[in-house]
Amino acid sequence: MALASAIIAGLIPAAAVIGLIFAAYLWRVVAKVQLVGGQNVVRSQNGREYLLEEEQRGEEEVVAKAAEIQEAVQDGAYAFMMTEFKYMGAFGVVMSIIIFSLLSIVKPEGERTKQDEMQNGIFSTVAFIVGALTSVLSGYLGMVIATYANARTTVEARKGIAPAFAVAFRAGGVMGFVLAALGLLNLYLTIVVFQRFYGDNWAGLFEAITGYGLGGSSIALFGRVGGGIYTKAADVGADLVGKVEKDIPEDDPRNPAVIADNVGDNVGDIAGMGSDLFGSFAESTCAALVISAVSSLGVDHDFAGISFPLMISASGIVVCCLTTFVATDIYPARNASQVENTLKMQMIISTVLMTPAALLVAMMTLPPEFTLNVPSATPGQAYDTKTVKNWYLFITVATGLWGGLLIGLQTEYFTSNRYQPVQDVADSCRTGSATNIIFGLALGYKSCIIPTIVIAAAIFTGNSLAGMYGIATAALGMLGTLATGLAIDAYGPISDNAGGIAEMAGMGEDIRERTDALDAAGNTTAAIGKGFAIGSAALVSLALFGAYITRVKIDLQETSILDPKVFAGLLIGAMLPYWFSAMTMKSVGKAALAMVEEVRRQFNTISGLMEGTARPDYKACVAISTNASLSEMIPPGALVMLSPVVVGTLFGVQALAGLLAGALVSGVQLAVSMSNTGGAWDNAKKYIEAGNSEHARDLGGKGSDPHKAAVTGDTVGDPLKDTSGPSLNILIKLMAVESLVFAPFFANIAGGQGLFFQWFGL
Repeated sequence: MALASAIIAGLIPAAAVIGLIFAAYLWRVVAKVQLVGGQNVVRSQNGREYLLEEEQRGEEEVVAKAAEIQEAVQDGAYAFMMTEFKYMGAFGVVMSIIIFSLLSIVKPEGERTKQDEMQNGIFSTVAFIVGALTSVLSGYLGMVIATYANARTTVEARKGIAPAFAVAFRAGGVMGFVLAALGLLNLYLTIVVFQRFYGDNWAGLFEAITGYGLGGSSIALFGRVGGGIYTKAADVGADLVGKVEKDIPEDDPRNPAVIADNVGDNVGDIAGMGSDLFGSFAESTCAALVISAVSSLGVDHDFAGISFPLMISASGIVVCCLTTFVATDIYPARNASQVENTLKMQMIISTVLMTPAALLVAMMTLPPEFTLNVPSATPGQAYDTKTVKNWYLFITVATGLWGGLLIGLQTEYFTSNRYQPVQDVADSCRTGSATNIIFGLALGYKSCIIPTIVIAAAIFTGNSLAGMYGIATAALGMLGTLATGLAIDAYGPISDNAGGIAEMAGMGEDIRERTDALDAAGNTTAAIGKGFAIGSAALVSLALFGAYITRVKIDLQETSILDPKVFAGLLIGAMLPYWFSAMTMKSVGKAALAMVEEVRRQFNTISGLMEGTARPDYKACVAISTNASLSEMIPPGALVMLSPVVVGTLFGVQALAGLLAGALVSGVQLAVSMSNTGGAWDNAKKYIEAGNSEHARDLGGKGSDPHKAAVTGDTVGDPLKDTSGPSLNILIKLMAVESLVFAPFFANIAGGQGLFFQWFGL
């Protein structure tokens, strides 16, 4: 056992280092693309030489313009994130004080001493800070990588689809591997350091480690909400005035909101998604560690067995390194029709390779049998022990792994314009915006069916084989190919920015067609990334819920859904995602209103703007998005952070359990429908614009009445798919992990019954 533990102790950080080295290699390849003019003549696949349209005007001028635009986007994104970090820093300081204060005043129970509670308060706070800093770093590095690669993708698009695709995907891979490796390495090092203080008290150690997940998700919430409001305020403002009123292209440099729109893609879809999926990884790992710490693995101090969740993530990094070469070297996308298939193959191949890796990890780290504590079926007895075989955990991981792939494939079906659902939405634009809205909403609602069934199957399988530990490992399985998933997701905004830069730099229609093809696939991959995030969030939240139930010692045999406290909490919890969504959508609307007024003002007052002889005031629009997002992200964030504290403190642990269950059930459905509806509306618009089929051409193309209806749907869908929908999965995760971190405090107040019932003697 000692030898196995030593080997495992070396493999985990080694895999993280491999991920960082591979990320550096991908970065170096992307950096070889120079933002300077080169050969004017490009050789096509059939050997013929031709001149691209913009090269007839002078290649040096065009490339220099692309570099200038990239610098403007970088400066805007950097300025926003630096300001946002100040808000996050203030929040982190306040939250750290609260964590330490509430956990340190808990009265010890059982064998625990006052020193144990004080130690838990200190180390939970430290773990929170480490998790928050890792989340901040993940989001920031993602933004840096994306803004570095967007113009390089545009420049490579002059040579064809294949070079541009390779740059965008490799840049996304840099983000994916940096985030996955940093998250794993920092968590592992935190555990190693904490172990020096906790010694053999593994249950206490991993209870404190839950602060790592809380730090990651709390930062992710503000990153997602703030970045989402920023990007959609600019996007909606640019679309409504530029495309609808002025009938100019989406990324026309005459539009004052166009730089803010491109900045928003990076601070919202890149930085926000990075922090979001880091939070999912941190929370699922922490939930598995907490549950396993009170199993026979923890009692026997089996470090190899306890490290099973970390080893799953470590093996995933190695598998994703191998998978990346398929898209970049073995089976790259050489034309527009191959882009989506190549990205889909990344998902499938990484899942196939990860399956035997998960089996190997289970056999290598876990003993043939061990026991877990599970809720008892015997009245009056809270928990029974359940014997679990190591191959059971392979099944739970594989269930989550393949369930994630299935969710991704069905998300592609409902959001890609290659398939019937989005084409039906596009066809509905013939009769105007109203029918487009109706069809899009119906598509989103219908798309909830398969993810819900998949999540339910993963929960049933995981719980049947290994209780809540099985559910936590199923979530880890869904995130097992995190690096690849992030690479695919980050590819989308990078391609979107590349198209915007091509338009603003005045490149030819042929270049814009290529970037549009990359972008259309990117919209689908972004929706797939959101599907993964939502599915894993559901499993993570339930695992955290199980850990919370265990920590506050709720007897499930004596607790019924008809209990007034539980049912009231259930209703309130189911309402919270709607309240939260209303706040975030209204925030986007308010910011977009200010943006529309500013864009109209500039078009009306700046002489020569429409003629292209005057330069718009881009900075004014960037300032509107920045100020609106930073001020508007606070109320929704406060709602999420305060709800568990208020309910747990005033109404007790059972009411809080109901709150968490209600938020989980309604939040998942709402998040899936919002994300897929918005993605479908966006790609329906692009389907009409591209005109790549007889049906699409029949809809009239850009400027037609169906296209105007599609733009309206896309505009309505923007806050659904990029602000409210993606933020909901953080809501359900964050509430669950916050409840787990503060569980000792809630259980300590009036015996877990809450102050309200104590005050009124109920």
